[in-house]
Amino acid sequence: MKLRRSLALRFAAALLSAPAAFSPILATPAHALIVFDPSNYSQNVLTAARSLEQITNQITSLQNEAQMLINQARNLASLPFSSLKQLQQSVQRTQQLLGQAQNVAYDVQQIDQVFQQKYGTVSLSASDQQLVADARSRWGNTVGGLQDAMRVQAGVVGNIDTNRNEMSALVGQSQGATGALQATQAGNQLLALQAQQLADLTAVVAANGRAQALQSAEQATAADQGREQRRRFLTQGLGYQPGSAQMFYGRN
Repeated sequence: MKLRRSLALRFAAALLSAPAAFSPILATPAHALIVFDPSNYSQNVLTAARSLEQITNQITSLQNEAQMLINQARNLASLPFSSLKQLQQSVQRTQQLLGQAQNVAYDVQQIDQVFQQKYGTVSLSASDQQLVADARSRWGNTVGGLQDAMRVQAGVVGNIDTNRNEMSALVGQSQGATGALQATQAGNQLLALQAQQLADLTAVVAANGRAQALQSAEQATAADQGREQRRRFLTQGLGYQPGSAQMFYGRN
């Protein structure tokens, strides 16, 4: 009986002392323990750095592609300026002046016809009145050709100011071009302006050459006509006849 009571007292004492003995373990839960692994931490940092670098490279690549598309759009952008209308108007004015040629136009068939009728060898059967009329017609052609040449020259000089303005505008457009297409188009328009100026120069040369040709043809035909009129004067007995001439009249 005493033995049982002694065992019970020891067991009770053990139970009472158990919380104190196991209190440090029970006070700290297992999930609250923090374990630091340096190797794992370094690996995670390296992985994050590589991922960030890949993202940065992708962003840079996208930026380069976007810039490439912008440059392509600029290169394909059309020039917002055209001098074609002004150049066509200048060429048209010069053509109108050439088309207003007097008497003898810039036409091969008409030139051949006029020269057969009024230039070259004088017809021996033509009357004196016809010779005089033909000479007057040739003189009119020469004067008309000289006037036409001066009109063409005046028209070309009038185009100089327009060409200067167009050249200045085109050079400005070329220098401010945002892409290859705009620069090319500006260069093409400058070439068109140069072609128009060459056309004006050609018109002046043609008008001057026409005037000189008419003048030379008139002189050559006049010389031939002079020989024919002298021949007629000598062969028809209409030469010089001597006679008396009274220069002063006296008063009665």
